[in-house]
Amino acid sequence: MENPFDNRIQTVSELTRSIRGLLETSYSMVTVTGEISNLRRPQSGHLYFTLKDANSQLRAVLFRAQQRYLACSPADGLEVLCRGRISVYEPRGEYQLIIDFMDSKGAGMLRIAFDKLKAKLEAEGLFAQERKRPLPFLPKNIALVTSPQGAAVRDFLAQAKKRCPSTNISIMPVAVQGDGAAAEITRAIAELNRLKRWEVIVLCRGGGSLEDLWAFNEEELARAVAASEIPVVSAVGHEVDFTITDFVADLRAPTPTAAAQMILPEQEVLTARISEWERRLAGTMRRRLLDAEQKLLSAQRLLRDPTRLLAQHNMRLDHLQAELGHAMRRHLHHHQERLNRFQSILQQRDPRRELARQRSRLQENSLRLGFLIRHLLGEKRNQLSRQAAILDAVSPLAVLSRGYAIPRRDDGSVLRSTRQANLDEEISLTLHDGKLGCRISQINPDQN
Repeated sequence: MENPFDNRIQTVSELTRSIRGLLETSYSMVTVTGEISNLRRPQSGHLYFTLKDANSQLRAVLFRAQQRYLACSPADGLEVLCRGRISVYEPRGEYQLIIDFMDSKGAGMLRIAFDKLKAKLEAEGLFAQERKRPLPFLPKNIALVTSPQGAAVRDFLAQAKKRCPSTNISIMPVAVQGDGAAAEITRAIAELNRLKRWEVIVLCRGGGSLEDLWAFNEEELARAVAASEIPVVSAVGHEVDFTITDFVADLRAPTPTAAAQMILPEQEVLTARISEWERRLAGTMRRRLLDAEQKLLSAQRLLRDPTRLLAQHNMRLDHLQAELGHAMRRHLHHHQERLNRFQSILQQRDPRRELARQRSRLQENSLRLGFLIRHLLGEKRNQLSRQAAILDAVSPLAVLSRGYAIPRRDDGSVLRSTRQANLDEEISLTLHDGKLGCRISQINPDQN
């Protein structure tokens, strides 16, 4: 019969292996909290136990190689936070949690919050090395933000007094542990920046658990350290302890004692260094004076008697002055000859003579032009008289003066025939000295 569920029949191992692949792919990294029970440690060194809560349980294994990273000692009844991957133990077909990291529940939650805030601030660039400022070489005023009752402040002050007793150290008392400690430290940093009397701010606290140091992992304090205009040194905990403040501060010191050593140079070392610089400076000055003296002696040997050198230069100066005088006279003579030559040419081509000649030509041409104009006007006047006589002969006014008239209608048209006239029509007669208005009362056409 055909399998109604699948055309391919699998073995139990094949199906279990397929389920294992799905689980390891879908749950490659999970974080689980629960209570340890049935803890077993066989000769292999691996830890086998069950994680349970009020309603469910989950088998778990922590291999021997991963146990060196444990932040707590596993025990039955311990509330833990585990991070790992889900897999299947094929011989029994049971799924289980293979653990990579385990911590007690409280510390584990804090560590997750620590990692989350660290990643956030690092992405914003608050840990960038280029934004960190160098500390002054020998600060005169240091503000110590710490609890005045702790051993850390005594360690810092003792080391500072030993290295540089002249430095002025002011203590800003704050709570360094518990609720409200981060806010109190933040206010202290803001107040120190407002007063601007100090060159360095040191956050100081001794070692402790993650819970004890948690105030220095708060975001508000980290941002206050980053925003401080005064360089901040973080000296919190022991060398193995790291806080968010360590990453944001301009300098991280592994301990309060180390902070004093890193900020303040040792007075004896400074004195020895200054003495060495004085010795080296004196030696350098002596060598330079000797070199200058040798150069001066060498220059003196080369220079010898300066009066002889001056006499040679004076003789050369006199010679050059004489040559310059001769050259100037030759130059002036040459230009005088050119000037005389140009004056002779200019006299031959005197513009006044040319102007008189042109003026004479202009007068002669003016006379000729006047004669030609008068002659031309006479000819044109005679020609105009002849043309006027011809026009007068053919002019209708001349005809009219002999007694003729020109009949016209009101529209200005000329009556050329009696056949064009109409009885009672009003016309005008143009005579040689004016016009007459007439009405046609009779039309007698020519019978011929």
